[in-house]
Formats: sequence, C-alpha cells, structure tokens
Amino acid sequence: MRQEHMWLAAFTFVALGVSLAVSATAQQPAPPSTLSAAPPAPQAAPPGPPAIEPKAIEILKASSAKLAAAKTMSFTAVTSYESPSRLGPPLVYTTRSEVTMQRPDKLRVITPSDGPASEFYYDGKTMMAFAPAENLVAVGAAPPTIDGMLKAAFQSAAVYFPFSDVVVADPYKDIADGLQVAFYIGQSQEVGGTTTDMVAFAHDDVLVQVWIGVADKLPRRSRAIYRNDPTQLRHQMDLSNWKLDVSVPAGTFTSARAAAAKRIAFERPEPVPGAMPPAPPPGAPPAKKP
Repeated sequence: MRQEHMWLAAFTFVALGVSLAVSATAQQPAPPSTLSAAPPAPQAAPPGPPAIEPKAIEILKASSAKLAAAKTMSFTAVTSYESPSRLGPPLVYTTRSEVTMQRPDKLRVITPSDGPASEFYYDGKTMMAFAPAENLVAVGAAPPTIDGMLKAAFQSAAVYFPFSDVVVADPYKDIADGLQVAFYIGQSQEVGGTTTDMVAFAHDDVLVQVWIGVADKLPRRSRAIYRNDPTQLRHQMDLSNWKLDVSVPAGTFTSARAAAAKRIAFERPEPVPGAMPPAPPPGAPPAKKP
C-alpha cells in the first residue's frame, strides 16, 4: 500500500539495470572460475520502520477526538463493496446513507439507494428498522446509549452500519483494540475535495486505509480488505456533507409512518441455504453465540 508509484519506479529501475548488466556481460569474455573463492560475508538487513508509527497514531487520535467531542453530527456515507460474480471477478455494489446522530442516545439512518430503501430510528429507548416499499417495520427495545444500541441491533437482528466507528463514544478505542500495524502513507488532494492524510493500520483480521482531512480532522474515505478472505474483496466508504454541533429538529429520531407500518419481529433474517454469511465490516461487534 506504501506509494505504489514508487514501487513501479523502483521495479522499472531494477529491470533496466538487469537488462544493461546482461548486455554488458554478453560483450565481455567469461571471467575466471571463482569456485574456490570464499563466499561474500552476509550483510545485515537494514532496520525496518516501526510497526506502529507515532505520526499515524497522532492522526488517528486527532480524528477520533474530533468525532468524540461532537454532540451532534450529520453526514453522507456512500459504501461500495465487492461481491463475486458468475464469471469470477467481483462486481461492485453501492449504497448511500444519510446519517444524523445526537449523543448519547439518538441515531437516524436513511438509506434511499442503491438496493432496497430502508430507514432506521433510535430515540434512546426504542429502535425501528423500517422498509418503506414493503411497509414493514421491526421494533425492539434498545439500550440507553448509541454504543449499546449498535451492539444489540447487530446481535439480535444482524443490523450493522459500516460507519459505526464514526458515531461511537470513543472511536479510537475500536482502532487501538488489537492494533498490530499503523503507518503514515502520505497526503492526497483527490479525496473529499480537500487535502487529506493517508494512514494504514491493521489488526489480525483486517487491513484498513483511511483518508483524514488535514485541516478539519474528519474522515473522508476508508478502505478495508479482510486478511482471511481468499478473494481479497474490497470494502470502501466515502464520507461527505459533514455538519457537526448543529441544531437537530425535534422529531428527527422517530417516524410516525414507520410506527404505523405492519410489525414484524426484530430478529436475524433467515439464512439462505448454502450461502456463506458475509464477514462483518471493521469494528462490528461479535455475533452472539447460540
């Protein structure tokens, strides 16, 4: 992931050097036998970079602190994920979600596209998952914090939001738990309409690259690949339209239309026979064991 263009340049330089060396050797007489010569002394490998670079941690902590300090926030999350096709190479699917949050106990997620539209409301006591096209709603009791609600929604009904790490009380905690590698890549001017710092970090099961605004410390993009996924499918999320600490209108975190829809159980959907369950995105809480 470190500077792919540098890798390409280095490869080109090495390839050119090998070509010139081969050409020069072809024009020279064969050297005398060196079978009796002593082998060269082994050279110690140069020390590598630290597994966890302080600059990477500084950027991740600054972004996490900015998010944790916000009493309210809204943003747009566009999530792209790959899925194997009939031909083998993966296809890309995309969803867009409009997110509004108020600490410590309110969240609304409106997902109009792509795929089936859905709405999710949490008001500190109740969570509702609403399918407007089918006019169906699942309603369940919820813990009194966003963190507790996210865990309960995932464990009871497999409801998970890829931006969960953005709205939890302590975003850096999820990053630091089991962190093995973190390093700074460089800057980019091509993501989110602003200059961003690029950082990569890894746990034992996932490698994540993030783009974080240099000036505002807000995450603009994240990309993840699971280490135990043999197909190395990529998951990407772009975050935009950030608004922090703005007034949220009353009634934002509930819906009369959703409350009046036909009720269904707030529980995990029935698995498709023979289908492999998808791996949860980074930061997803573990599923409750039966």
